[in-house]
Amino acid sequence: MDPVLIGEILAVVMFVAVLVTVMIGYPVAFTLAGVALMFSVVGHLLGAFDYSLLTGLASRYFGTMVSESLVAVPLFVFMGVMLERSKLAEQLLETMGLLFGRLPGGLGISVIIVGTLLAASTGIVGATVVTMGLLSLPAMLRAGYDPKLATGIICSSGTLGQIIPPSTVLIFLGDMLQGANTTAQMKKGNFAPDPVSVGDLFVGAIIPGLTLVGLYIGWVVIKAIFQPHTCPPLPDAGISRAALWRRVVLVLIPPLALIVAVLGSILSGVATATESASVGGVGALILAAANRQLSMKVLREVIESTLKISSMVFVILLGASVFSLVFRGLGGEHLVEQMFNGMPGGKMGAIFTVMLVMFILGFFLDTFEIIFIVVPITAPILLAMDGVDPIWLGVLMGLNLQTSFLTPPFGFSLFYLRGVAPRSVTTSHIYKGIIPFVSIQVLAMVLLYTFPNMATALPKYMFAVEPVAASAPSVLDDKGLEDDLMPANENGGDAGQHKKNDMGFGASGSEDDLTPENDDVNKMFK
Repeated sequence: MDPVLIGEILAVVMFVAVLVTVMIGYPVAFTLAGVALMFSVVGHLLGAFDYSLLTGLASRYFGTMVSESLVAVPLFVFMGVMLERSKLAEQLLETMGLLFGRLPGGLGISVIIVGTLLAASTGIVGATVVTMGLLSLPAMLRAGYDPKLATGIICSSGTLGQIIPPSTVLIFLGDMLQGANTTAQMKKGNFAPDPVSVGDLFVGAIIPGLTLVGLYIGWVVIKAIFQPHTCPPLPDAGISRAALWRRVVLVLIPPLALIVAVLGSILSGVATATESASVGGVGALILAAANRQLSMKVLREVIESTLKISSMVFVILLGASVFSLVFRGLGGEHLVEQMFNGMPGGKMGAIFTVMLVMFILGFFLDTFEIIFIVVPITAPILLAMDGVDPIWLGVLMGLNLQTSFLTPPFGFSLFYLRGVAPRSVTTSHIYKGIIPFVSIQVLAMVLLYTFPNMATALPKYMFAVEPVAASAPSVLDDKGLEDDLMPANENGGDAGQHKKNDMGFGASGSEDDLTPENDDVNKMFK
């Protein structure tokens, strides 16, 4: 049998074997690496895999360790865990409940608004769902809310941190799409592609994320109008309007100041996403100290939690590097490319298939597992197609991946809420309550697919680069005609290379520039 055909068969079987093994419950990182290495041995024995390809693992691992983009992950995790200890969520929930609670559906709307603020400041899904489940769910049930609506609101609002920046999901997607976009553009003959930065994805996700929040609130408003018995108002708390607004201002200032410091520094070009993550970490320490929640014990616990979460994610990333390398070595990438190119519907059919696969995997796998398995295989092929914008694709994937926290039977938000919900709330209530919000997620993806400018317009506006005027050559120098065909910019480089740096700002030649001459950091994703 042809070794190429054998390799492609082994690649498909390996992909299925990894999914089955992960679903059984084996650790993801060791499953990805272990299964891939076993299939590399089988492929070598059958003449379909070359062991020399595994020598690239060292450079991939080193690339992961020196990637400036990924430094933002532990910093944002630290910020989120520290803010969770600062009692910020409790203050926001109580105050927003007083502000909106006297309206039909008002308590539900307040939970969504608090979930949005926490998403833009912490981004820790588990802590957000648990906190809102402990504080808001009993109050909603006492007010007469339908348990299905109450649980759906809490679960969906708690997952907004996966799409609203700063999001660790967007950080990994951005880092992977950098290498994928470079590979795709080089295949198309563009050897100086504009880099895709984490900052681009952060800015691109703002409008889709806020649109999703608006759709959530719209659903609660519809329920309040047509089924008011499912979300009745709270009784008057007896607090004066002046005192209420004074409390609102005092409670909202800290999180809004932190959001402005983190996202504002990115939007204004003052800091990269990694640098803004350090600003967020310092801001979280200040807020915890201001709320008298900062101590050496708390700091030690936050650091340990940050270390555990970050280590878990990066170990999975290293295992995924082995899987990606072996999959390509067996010819799996060529097989996927052929399948997409021959698919009915062309580009639309290929993107729909990838999104459908990611959506279905979300029923069984965690967000990061899907990212590390699916994105390295499919992203370079999709980006090589005409008209596929990397920022739009990244935001669309992020929106899709958010549903993996909501879809039963293994949606983590559902488990988090189940662990803190009272006995009167059944698992059936939680599963049924999340269905409308998963449908809203799908609607948001359809809107984003139909209107790509939702993701691309703001980054183009914020990070627009002034065109470099090419001066006409006066005299041919001794370098010949090449210098006349490639006008130089003020830094002595090709004018076509004048572009943003890795995080979305500055000119070419930066440390993380993704030109072919400086692509070591991203080799792990090829």
